[in-house]
Amino acid sequence: MSVETIAAIKAKRFAKKRSTIRGVPEEDIEAVSLENRAFIESEIDVTRDIISKERILRNRNNILQSVGRTFTNILSISIVKSRADPSKSIHTSNSSSANTEDKTKQLPPKSYSRYDQERFRGEKETEEFKIDTLGGFASMKKSSATPNRTPQHTKTPPRQQARVPVPVKPNKAQKRESKTPIIIVPASLSSLINLYNVRDFLQDNRFITAQEKQTQGYRKQSEVTISRKRDLVEINLLRGHTAPATGENQVVTIPYRIIDCPQRLEHKDWERVVAVFVAGPAWQFKGWPGLTPDGSPVHIFTKMKAFHLKFEEVALEKNITKWDVAVLTVSKNKRHLDSVCALKFWEHLDKFIMKNKRHLRF
Repeated sequence: MSVETIAAIKAKRFAKKRSTIRGVPEEDIEAVSLENRAFIESEIDVTRDIISKERILRNRNNILQSVGRTFTNILSISIVKSRADPSKSIHTSNSSSANTEDKTKQLPPKSYSRYDQERFRGEKETEEFKIDTLGGFASMKKSSATPNRTPQHTKTPPRQQARVPVPVKPNKAQKRESKTPIIIVPASLSSLINLYNVRDFLQDNRFITAQEKQTQGYRKQSEVTISRKRDLVEINLLRGHTAPATGENQVVTIPYRIIDCPQRLEHKDWERVVAVFVAGPAWQFKGWPGLTPDGSPVHIFTKMKAFHLKFEEVALEKNITKWDVAVLTVSKNKRHLDSVCALKFWEHLDKFIMKNKRHLRF
């Protein structure tokens, strides 16, 4: 075909294509553009949020290659150190490269072996003590432990026995001496006063027989402690002191120790015995310190105040009339007079302690 025929066919083909292409309305084109714009804006927001949360990875390469960083301060420090110690000066690049080549040519390090310890020996191993590390106890008897090495024997100075310091025992704090007065009562149940009823009589100012206490189920104790309440002003007046007026009466409680077995007392405790209740027979004082050769307790009554308690209707025993004993009488039926008898006892006792044993509490 000729050229004109081919050109006519092409023109006809293009004309047909134009007629067959479906056109797109302008409204659809605007809608698609709006959707694309909204999508792009949302993508931009998400991308910005992601970038804000990202952290730049840093390693030795990107730090050293970073722009705007200089290491002049590190170089200046190394120069100052090299000037201070010339033996540790910075080598040039040629020497460093030569050293690296030598290191590559060196043999690999030997592994550890417990049988190859000779290469670790040096002059600084034993300092100045001159110790033969290859020697042993056998070298003490033989001339040498090994054929090629002679052990070096050094004279060791004789060991001096270390003085063991004798521990100094601290001075124990001296035990505080008690100042509680002691009163001795008879151990016999036939006596009007004993450990059964002494608290009722001297503390509560009420006399109860020992038989009544037994019927009440009271058990005898090894010793009894009674508490006597006194006015502080009264104590100061008795001792000759003047107490300041406080407006209120101050009450002080003073303890007394009551026992019926004087054999339990120690030698120092006898200084605190202030009173004794005498039953009558002389055998009550058997074994007491201060008896006369004939067994009389007259010397004992000079160191403690003696009392004898009896009923009004009962006559005195002969020994009571001979000894220096204060007699206290109680009634069998008149219980309101018990306090009078108890106050009489404390009056006699306070005068005796004030005169003879002022160092005790009373």
